[in-house]
Amino acid sequence: MRNTHVVVIGSGFGGLAAAKQLAKSDIETTLISANGEHLFQPLLYQVATGVVDGARIAPPIAEVLRRKRTVDVVTGYVTAVDADRKVITYATADGIEQIRYTYLIVAAGAAQAYFGHDEWAERTFALKTLDDAKALRARVLRAFDAPADDVLRDFVIVGAGATGVEVAGQLAELARKHHGGADVRINLVEGAGDVLPVYGGKLSDFTRATLEKAGVNVLTDTFVTAIDDDAVTVKGKDGAERTVPAGTVVWSAGVKANPLAGIIAEATGCETDRAGRLLVNRDLTVGGRADVFALGDMTNLNNLPGQSPVAMQQGRHAADIIRGARGQGTHFSYLDKGSMAMIDTPNAVIEAPMNLPKLTGFVAWVGWLAVHLYYLAGMGNRIAVLRDWVLAFVGKARPGFAEAERERAVEPAAGAELIDEAASADLGVTGLPDGPRNVPVA
Repeated sequence: MRNTHVVVIGSGFGGLAAAKQLAKSDIETTLISANGEHLFQPLLYQVATGVVDGARIAPPIAEVLRRKRTVDVVTGYVTAVDADRKVITYATADGIEQIRYTYLIVAAGAAQAYFGHDEWAERTFALKTLDDAKALRARVLRAFDAPADDVLRDFVIVGAGATGVEVAGQLAELARKHHGGADVRINLVEGAGDVLPVYGGKLSDFTRATLEKAGVNVLTDTFVTAIDDDAVTVKGKDGAERTVPAGTVVWSAGVKANPLAGIIAEATGCETDRAGRLLVNRDLTVGGRADVFALGDMTNLNNLPGQSPVAMQQGRHAADIIRGARGQGTHFSYLDKGSMAMIDTPNAVIEAPMNLPKLTGFVAWVGWLAVHLYYLAGMGNRIAVLRDWVLAFVGKARPGFAEAERERAVEPAAGAELIDEAASADLGVTGLPDGPRNVPVA
């Protein structure tokens, strides 16, 4: 059995931040990643709508951490945790393995929640993984190549948080730039009274007006009650139900804890909330264990938002306690530096902290681009994404759709019916070779 000082589970923002912080003190660390990638989740919607190449937002986590000589990366799924023996069991391509730790940091993220209707997962598109984004991208290409009266051209996005707004805005921009906006119907459904309800006020009003001007039908105070093959049934504030045509349904309405949270809860005696998230202690430890930390979307601490800056700050906090830079038991305190969401080109909104002015429009859009570019892993990826943005936002190309064409060429039998050459040409696919939420400032 292997031994290491710290095991970090998860290669997202929180796990990466913890591993980097531990490396500052040359602490022996093993990071276990389910897919071996560091996924920059805030740009998944741009992969789905062809703005960027998916490879640029999911670099191998081993490559991201290649200069951290005390961090070892293992690709595998954790199947069991023995907190008393301090042993992790995980499955790899080579079989079942175990590793013993002194400290454990769990940052495994969240899964999509369907509010008791798990069957809706089979009829909708989520945006939690790179495969999710690629599946939606294939459907978008198919929809835009369909006849004008085809129900595939009827999009319903459920949930008007940052992801829902960004998907709706990019679909509208795609329709406007490449099809004159005609015969593409986009509906954005939100149960609250505002889009971007956590912002409210000026920012929500600006977002709604911008989306409606772009041709998006915004339905607030509206809940989904049924999803069928070609339609979504919604109920308005007045209690009346109606059917909305829907050939493509994007679900961005809620999250629940990763299944690993249940394993951790049972192993440590930690309580969970209704979404299965771990109710961690104020120092991010779990249950009665001073040697197990949990963070990010799989946890609930004072109802902090499920955003990457929270996970990053929590990852650094847990690592600092382990490496002695903070006292054992030090309470986590989140420093809110603002949050942001893109709507379309060139419109975004920024909720600034500490009573600073709220930003909308072009200035906010430039700020959104700058912040996301800064946090993207790897200079080569930043250059490539910046190039893609210029082609997509300034020009009319959709470089991300070229990736779909390359993948289809490699595996012509896999989903070939979803993408054809006419659609790709119409949507501005470029043949450029590979180059070298909303993320508030953390």
